[in-house]
Amino acid sequence: MIEQATVTLTDEALSQLKSLLSKEGNPDLALRVFVSGGGCSGLQYGMAFDDNVRPGDEIVEQGGVRILIDDFSAPYLRGSEIDYVDSLMGAGFTVHNPNAVRSCACGHSFDTGDDASSASPCSCGH
Repeated sequence: MIEQATVTLTDEALSQLKSLLSKEGNPDLALRVFVSGGGCSGLQYGMAFDDNVRPGDEIVEQGGVRILIDDFSAPYLRGSEIDYVDSLMGAGFTVHNPNAVRSCACGHSFDTGDDASSASPCSCGH
């Protein structure tokens, strides 16, 4: 059985990332996607450019873009899709996560059901 990629990029997200990475001028840069405690649903997503591959990082390559995911975040993100959305609320990357049983309306915070005790009311303006 082929293991499911931790994350995938939609065509729009891939296009936007390629454009952003080319402007940085560093061929070693990758997109680091991570999960941290906090947010209105208990966990929140984070993304940043990083050229430092750390021990334990999972590296996903898609269409010439590298994505780095630390070993803590990987189980929470497995099967997720990163999309780029340009809407009235603003433009940016968003994560569609099949592991989330509940998400905040802003799409930056989620709960897998294991950590509901740390959740707080949604405070992203919706």
